[in-house]
Amino acid sequence: MGDPLSTDFVEAVAGFATGVVVLTVRDGRDDLGTTVTSFMSVSLEPPMVLAGVASSSYLTEVLHRRERWAATVLAVGQRALAGRFAAEGRPSARLLLASEPHHRGSLSDALLPDTGLAALECETRQTIEAGDHTLFIAEVLAADYITRGEKPLIRVNRRYLGGE
Repeated sequence: MGDPLSTDFVEAVAGFATGVVVLTVRDGRDDLGTTVTSFMSVSLEPPMVLAGVASSSYLTEVLHRRERWAATVLAVGQRALAGRFAAEGRPSARLLLASEPHHRGSLSDALLPDTGLAALECETRQTIEAGDHTLFIAEVLAADYITRGEKPLIRVNRRYLGGE
């Protein structure tokens, strides 16, 4: 990624503010998860979202096998949680959530933190290979909780905005 266009592109998109989501999925006996900032609503009828995940990741492999997963929209006070799920070589999602109140989604069987702005249980309807990422377009099966009094965690210029 050493050419000038790639460098300019990285800088340009780093300045685009995005919400922060933790995506989780259960794969047999293990739980996986990652922090994503490529997440958006794509349809109201039916309710659908899109999540972009690095194609080379083990999580992408699992999401091709497991159609149901969950997305938790993080609140400003969850900066540390976002960082834990974004770390290289992270352990099981179960360990990452050990100190956080959490539960399993009734429809996805994925781990969901009990706090955040919203938790969505999703089922993949379509996948699209897009460069070095795979886009998972999913129908939202349930909104586990919605918190309106919190502010969202935002990422811009490679930093999370807001404090603990």
